[in-house]
This record gives sequence, C-alpha cells and structure tokens, in this order.
Amino acid sequence: MKISRLRLIIQICSFVILVYGGLIAINLGNNLPTFACPYVGGSRGGGCFLMPLQRLLELPFESYAGYWGLNIAIAFLIFFGLFILFNKAWCGWVCPLGLIQDLITMLRKQLNIRKTIFSWNLHDRLKLIKYGFLGLMTLLPIGIGNPICNGQCRVSPDLYLPFCQICPAKPLMPMFSGDFSHIGINFTNCSTIIMSSLSMIVLGIFLVGSFFKERFFCSFCPMSALMSLFDRIGFIGLRKDNSKCTSCGICARVCPMDIREVYLEEEKENVLTQDCMLCLKCIEYCPEDNALRGTFITKKFFGSSRKGLFKRQDG
Repeated sequence: MKISRLRLIIQICSFVILVYGGLIAINLGNNLPTFACPYVGGSRGGGCFLMPLQRLLELPFESYAGYWGLNIAIAFLIFFGLFILFNKAWCGWVCPLGLIQDLITMLRKQLNIRKTIFSWNLHDRLKLIKYGFLGLMTLLPIGIGNPICNGQCRVSPDLYLPFCQICPAKPLMPMFSGDFSHIGINFTNCSTIIMSSLSMIVLGIFLVGSFFKERFFCSFCPMSALMSLFDRIGFIGLRKDNSKCTSCGICARVCPMDIREVYLEEEKENVLTQDCMLCLKCIEYCPEDNALRGTFITKKFFGSSRKGLFKRQDG
C-alpha cells in the first residue's frame, strides 16, 4: 500500500473520531496538538489545544500559583507529551482541517485545474503570518487578564479566544455535526458583527485558497508555529543521507508545503523544517535507496526506494 493511501485512511479515521467520537464516549481531551474544534459540541472526540491555551493566558498572573498553576502545567505537559510523541505528524495525518484541504485538492485535480505556485520570496514572507496569529492569540489574552488592564478591562466576550473567533474551523467543523449556527454574520452588537464578518472572510479565503494552493492554510497555522518551536525534539523525524542524494528535486516538486530545504540541504542529516507536516511524500517519491528516511527516535521506519518508485510509476 502506498504511504499516501495509508495516510488518507488514517486521516479519515482521525476525522471521524475527532468529530463524532463523543457519540460513543471517546474523549481524547482538550489539549490535542491538532485542529479538533471544540465548537463541534458534544459529538466531538477531542479538542484543539489553542482554545484552552487562550483561556489559560487570560488568567491574571497571580492565578498561576496553586490550583490554576497546576492545571496550566498539566495542560502544557499533555500537549507537549502528545506533540513530542508524534511531532508534526499531527498536521499531516490527524488534523481535520488538513483532511478537508486535501479533499479540496483532490477535487481540483479531478477538474484538471492547475495549482497556484508561489514564488520562493512570496512563500517565505507569507509563512510569517502564522507567527502573527500566534502573537494575536497569546498577547491579546495576556493583555486582557493582566497588567495592561489590571484585570478589570470591560472587554466584549467576542474578543476572548481571539484566534478561535476567526479560525475557519469554527464555522466549518460544526457543520459536520449538523450545526450551522456559526455560518453567517451575527448582528447582535458591533463586536459580534466585526468578529463574525472576519470569520466569514477567513473561511472564504480558506476555501478558495485551499482549492488553488495545496495545504494553503497550513502555511498560516498558529498551531504549526507553536509546534515548530519544539519540532527538533519530537520522536518522529525526517533524515537525509546527503551522500545518496542526486539533487533531482523530486522531493521539492511533490511536497504539499513547497518545502525546498530538503532538496537543497547538503550537510545536515536532520531535514525536518518548520513547515513540514511529516506526510512522508518526499520519501515515497525519492528515487534513491534510503536517501530520505522517516525515523522514530533515530530508528528508521520508512525509507526511500528506487524499487518503490518503479512500483508507483507502474501502479
């Protein structure tokens, strides 16, 4: 079985568990390093860490001691423990938004529409946006709950969980459980109009962008930005034997994230980059035996193969 097909099967299973797992009492917790939207409601089987992270950051600094401090520590330990175990594979193999983007890409390919290709300079500039989102979802909650406001600012509830309010998962994911209440403009007050309008704009950009650009949203994902701070210590890695690389460039051409560092690297063995989602497509299509390999705690579990390339071409 091709690794791409196996990944799709696991993505679909993960989607079902994260969206409907609660119906059969599956609860993976609310500190998952992937977009499992809490707005899905009671049917969901797990929740994205970005929501509890923002809630924790809204607490006054003095709350970090005692009971709340313990809860904060536990939440971070669960998140980082899960992340270290599977690293960026959460993005490539588990994320529900990732699956939706991949299905949109499949639709585009079926319609025989060419994908959009960004220049390297534009690609490098755009990926900085995810760190802006990460800053938004950390600094604004801290400012609301701490010295800037002295914990007494009268802030509209619609400004709490700032990233969640505009995340495309909020209107999109609940639809799979029959909840369409997050689609449209909320005219309750000025802040709801602004935030819901931004939400619809971001959703539109997500859908259109994902159609023309493979894994479009992943380039701007704050979860990816957060995980990229620690991806070098994750158990799953991507390694390259530079002596076997022929600089054919296939890995760069098949990469959904348009990563060129794997192809260009000539010295380092560890070629896992901040945008990599460990889909392992580069290994699947690399034509040189073990030039690229996926590792778990440095032990190879999947390696590139010339024989495998011939099978893919024949099949």
